[in-house]
Formats: sequence, structure tokens, C-alpha cells
Amino acid sequence: MATLVNGTSPETVEMMKATSNGVFQGESPLDFALPLVILQICLVVAVTRSLALLLRPMRQPRVVAEIIGGILLGPSALGRITAYKNSLFPPKSLTVLDTLANLGLLLFLFLVGLEIDLKSLRRTSRKAISIAAAGTLLPFAMGVVTSFAFPEVSSSSGNGNRAPFIIFMGVALSLTAFGVLARILAELKLLTTDLGRISMSAAAINDVSAWILLALAISLSGDGSSSVLVPLWVLLSGTAFVIACFLIAPRIFELISRRCPEGEPIDERYVCLALCAVLIAGFATDAIGIHAIFGAFVIGVLFPKGHFADAIVEKIEDVVMGLLLPLYFVMSGLKTDVTTVHGLKSWGRLALVIVTACFGKIVGTVSAALLSKVGLRDSLVLGVLMNTRGLVELIVLNIGKDRKVLSDQTFAIMVLMAIFTTFITTPLVMAFYKPCETTQTLDSGSYKNSKRRRKIESDKEEERTYQLKVLICLQSVKDINPMVKLIEASRGRNETKESFGVYVMHLTQLSERPSSIRMVQKARRNGLPFWNKKRDNVVVAFEASCDLRNVSVRSVTAVSPLLTVHEDVCSSADSKHAAFVILPFHRRWRSLEQEFETVRSEFQGINKRVLENSPCSVGILVDRCGLSDNDSEVAPSSFTFSVNVLFFGGGDDREALAYGLRMAEHPGVKLTIVVISGPENSKLDILEPQETSHFRLEEQFLAAIKNKAAISTRFEERIVNSTDEVVKIIQEFCECDLLLVGKSSERPFVSILPPVTMKMDYPELGPVGNLILMSTSVSVLVVQQYTTRNPSVVGSVSVAVVETP
Repeated sequence: MATLVNGTSPETVEMMKATSNGVFQGESPLDFALPLVILQICLVVAVTRSLALLLRPMRQPRVVAEIIGGILLGPSALGRITAYKNSLFPPKSLTVLDTLANLGLLLFLFLVGLEIDLKSLRRTSRKAISIAAAGTLLPFAMGVVTSFAFPEVSSSSGNGNRAPFIIFMGVALSLTAFGVLARILAELKLLTTDLGRISMSAAAINDVSAWILLALAISLSGDGSSSVLVPLWVLLSGTAFVIACFLIAPRIFELISRRCPEGEPIDERYVCLALCAVLIAGFATDAIGIHAIFGAFVIGVLFPKGHFADAIVEKIEDVVMGLLLPLYFVMSGLKTDVTTVHGLKSWGRLALVIVTACFGKIVGTVSAALLSKVGLRDSLVLGVLMNTRGLVELIVLNIGKDRKVLSDQTFAIMVLMAIFTTFITTPLVMAFYKPCETTQTLDSGSYKNSKRRRKIESDKEEERTYQLKVLICLQSVKDINPMVKLIEASRGRNETKESFGVYVMHLTQLSERPSSIRMVQKARRNGLPFWNKKRDNVVVAFEASCDLRNVSVRSVTAVSPLLTVHEDVCSSADSKHAAFVILPFHRRWRSLEQEFETVRSEFQGINKRVLENSPCSVGILVDRCGLSDNDSEVAPSSFTFSVNVLFFGGGDDREALAYGLRMAEHPGVKLTIVVISGPENSKLDILEPQETSHFRLEEQFLAAIKNKAAISTRFEERIVNSTDEVVKIIQEFCECDLLLVGKSSERPFVSILPPVTMKMDYPELGPVGNLILMSTSVSVLVVQQYTTRNPSVVGSVSVAVVETP
């Protein structure tokens, strides 16, 4: 008899009808299965996502929030309230909830199997194998020894379950959560480094070994009344099932995969056939007596890796990870009663389990790593990473609980151990391993002496002959047209693709989806970016547009947490010797309503951090729909573009002017330079000598530009006595396609403009940029010039990017 929760069995629970006739018929939706399970799913998702949001600053994987959320919804917290328990999680509803949870778990294990590539495992180095072996055998042995401190082994009443309990304890302490480890490595940008590859290879071997041991434990854990030959039959049948799958499944899947050409939509019938194969395999292993998840896992491992697998993942991952899988955590939480851990002996067992789990994993892994000639710090990081537990740990514990191998107290102790060991992984890895200190590669070291430009303005004639390289960042498809027009205007007289190069980076958020982790795994090789023929839709659309404009374009897709994606931008700009980075504004203009809408507020923080840390000049493009209209697909010969530069003075304004002059070299670009200055006495008389010299240099700079400017360039000089006059000048010259301004100015009167005296809504645009947004509806590019005072986070080799030619 299978116990559900608190000793309630299916025979004693009244079955629920599926749907109600509605509250107007006097029926409560909570008394019927469908509306109640809908409410339960919504509650579980709301609680777990809220906890994940709270734990995000600590960079914890979502699985930690889901485990804690399940515990809070169970008898350890809210479940102690009788009204809550009887209304939202009554015993009669748990069969439906448990079925959905296990269906989600089955599909999740299929996704986990898809992440394990048998061909890669065959090529695994001896280093990873030895680390996996030591990281599995030592904690397993310590788990076996630790099991004797629990009443299931020490008491005389537990004789029937001793062998299964000992194996369950060994497996629980030796596990490494493959999926959780991948997410942590991707979050810390270590997934594709040597350290990450060793960790993932060792974790994959560890997982396969653990599932084999778990199958043995399940086969041994019967109800006590069956024949002693039953475990033998279960093992033989399970082995036969695996052999049959290895002989039959790959051939069928390969045949289907060949019928699904890469780049074309996968036929719905093939997706249905693949998912039915997963369900049939789950049915077979459940009938054998192991567990349905084993069949799904085996099919996932044997499934051919490639575009077919990617399509399957994309179709089911959101439903599985977002709705069904959290139900498994709440079912686990409903079985977890933390209050059973009381008394000195119970807390002593908890401490013992935590110490032995951490000691066995870390010491075993570190010892093997040191013997394999891995550095001490990297060995410690490997040990901490391999100590990661999560959902896989819960699966083992729940199977043991359902099989009555683990008591309520032991189950609660092991769940708390899983939370603790997973929670400490990220902080410890960040403490031991800081890429910014250790990843200053030869590229960045020799880089200082290489020929390059860090800004557009140049005092040296030699630097002007260097190729101008621009890094364009895209947030979405809607950023393509404005950036394409900007690139066309920026190429100047370029006709050979040699003096102007463009790098395009599509900023993609790292998510909890398996497909997101797969993108990161394809991103780099040997810790460095590598050319890849696959491109995402945004990059393909951009490259197709730029092919018409005779511009050399290389693209990268950066997959990273939004909190650290600025590191990707800065390090890519540094490695590609870019002189200018162009970022889209975080808000999108709605022309009908004549107002901005916020697309992602996080991108404002990204822009600010890039401005602070960039190794070159930076521009933020605010498009007011003037650049994103549909006529951007025009031939270069018919391209027309009007640019106005507002020059107040200072390095940022000089950089904006230098960029405008670059545009003016294009035959279709008309440039107007507006030099705005205050009264003559405020200009020189009241300034310090050093500031006066700056202004005299700027006058020489402007004089030189007047002599060399193109015929299409027009100069305007205006003297202002008040901020109102500045606003009028801005409005006068806003009739153009693009307005170029510097982020900050050294002119005294700029410091008294309204955005400065008041709180600026967009400090990354500077006072003039904010004033333009307040008083006009023109598109504007705000430029910040690179200075040696700017800090930099360049040099990291752990940026998760996919480069495409």
C-alpha cells in the first residue's frame, strides 16, 4: 500500500469529480479536481517564483527556491494550519497532484538525458573519470558508514530495510545534480572553461553511476512479503530493457532525424512519436518495478543530439519546467516535516550528514584533482561544484520515502542537507574562483602593445589609418533597422570592407531553460569563442540587411545573466579591438501615443555598467521611430541621411563630432555642426588656466575641422545667455534623422540646465541627452569618449558567446 501524506492511503480517500457546476449552483470549486489543481499549480508557481526573485541577488539556482517553497507549503509551515491544508491540499486531491508531478518529473528526466552525450562520455579524459570515481566512491562509502547512525539500520525493527537503506544513503551522499551544476556554471560563466568541462564530464559519469546504484536499491526495496527472487527478476528485466533500448531506439530516432532536415520545422507527428516513446519507456520501467523516470532517462540519453533534440526541448521545456516540475517540489514538501527533527540526536544526525556529505565529495574530488595535476584552487572549486545537489537528490529521497525505506525524520534531515549543500555552492565558488583576477590572457596582455583604436577621435595620424571597428548590441528584432541605418551612415567612403568592421552582439538572458544551457554549451570551445555556422534569428536578420551595404559583419550571441552581461560586452569589445560600442536605449518609443514604453528595465542597468567599464567609447541610441521605418532597406547609392551635431565642448562632444565627421564622408549624409557657447566673459575670464587651455585647444580643433570638412557639412555657431535659449536651439536643429551629442560637457552653463538642477530620469544620457528627450521627438545618439580613467572589466575569457562568421 502506497502512503501519500500523513498516513493517508488511496483506499481511505474519497475520489473527487473532475469539474463543478459552478458557485451559482451552490458548489465550491475547491471540492472538484480540475479547479483545485489549477489553484494548486498557480499557488506553487507564485510561491516558488517569488522565492527565486528574493534569492536572485545571492545568485542561487531556482531549484533552491523551489525546494524551500515546497517545504513552506507543507506541514513544516503553512501545512500546520488546518483550514489551509483541508482547503488547498486535502488528501483526496493528492492523487491527481502526485500524478501530474510525476508526469512532469518523467519529462524532466527525459530532458536531463538529452543533455548527456554518450559520444562525449566515450571521449572523456582520464582526469575527469578519476575525479568522478573519487567523487562518487568516497562519499558513497561515507554514506554507508553514516547510515549506521540512523534507526533504520541500528534498530532491530529495521532488519528488512537495512540493505536498501544503506544503498539509498550511499547514493544520496554521492550524487551530483547535473542540471543544477550546469546552471551554476553558466551563471558564473565557467561552463565552457576547462574547469567547467571537467565538472560536467565528471557529473555526467557520476549521474549515470548513481542511477545504476539507485536501480539496485529500488529492486532490493520490496514490501517484505514478496519472494527473494523478485529483486533478481527486477534487475534482469531492467538490464534487458536497457539493452533493448540501446539496440532499437537509436536506429529509429536516427531514421526520424534524417527525415527532419536542419533549418526546417519539425513535423508534428515526429514530435508526437518521440514523446510517445518516452511515455512507453516510462510505462515499461514502472511495470518492471524500477520507476517510470528510468525509462524516460534512458530514452533521453539515447536520443540523437542535434537539431531534432533541440526542437523537442524547445517545445516542452516551458510547460515542464514552469508548470509541472514545481508540483514535484510541493509533493516533496508535503512529505517533509522539519518539526520531526528535534532533540539532540536528530540535530546531531543532521550535522553528521552535512559534514560527511561535504567532506566526502570535496575531499574525494580535490584529492583526485590534485593527483591529476590540477591546481589547488581549481581543485577546491571542483570539489565545491561536485558537492551540488538539487532535484536529483529529491528524486532519490522521495523514492526512498515512497518505498518506506526512509522514515519521516530521516527524509527531513536529508532534504535539509540537500538545501544546505546546494545553497553554499555559488558563494564558495565565487570566493575561491574570481575570473577577473585569473583570466588576463595572453590576448589581453599583448593587447596593450597592439595597434588599435579605443576611440573615434585621434590626435595621431597613424591611428586614423587603423580599421574602425564598431560593436553593435541588439536587444531584440526591433533594434535591427535603426542599427542598420546607423551602420550604413557610419561606413563613410568605405567600399572595400577593410577600413570599417562591424561586430554584432545579440544580448540574450541566461534562463533556467535547458535550451538556454545548451546555447551556452555551444558557445565556446577551450574557454574561447569559436566560429559556428548556427545563428539566431536576430543575427540572421541583421546580417541580411548589412549585406546590402557592403559592410563586413561578424556576429556573436551572448548568453549571460542580465546582471553580468555587461562583462560580455566589454570583454568582446576589448578582444575585437573595437573603438566604439553602440547600445540601444532601454525604452522603446511609441509613435502613436508619443511616449516611451519600458521593454526591460534591466537594460538600463546594463547600459550604465557598460559606460562605467567599457574599454572604448560608447554610444546609446535613442530611436524615436525615425530610424526604424520600413524604408531602411535601400541601396547605398540612394541612401540619404541628415545628422546634426550639438557641440558644447569637452571630450564627449569631440567624440560625437568625430563620429559625425566620419558619417559626413558618406555621399548620402548631410552633416550640420552647431557650436553652442556661453557669453565671452563666462567662456574665458572666470575659468581656471587649465580649463582655459582646454577651450583654446577646442577652438583649434574646430578650426582644423572647418578647413578639412566635406562640402556637405554646414557650420553654425550660437552664443546663449540662458537655458531657454539652449532649448530653442535644440528644437531648431531637431529636424533631422539623427542628433549627435556628448554625454557630458565641460561648459559651465551646461551645469545649470534643467535636467541637471532636477533629478535626471536617464543619467546614462547626461544633461543634454535628457533635455533633448524632454523637449523634442528626434532620434539621438549620446556619446561617451573613452578615457584612461574609466575602469575596465576586460580580459575575462569566460564570456559565454557564440560567434558566427
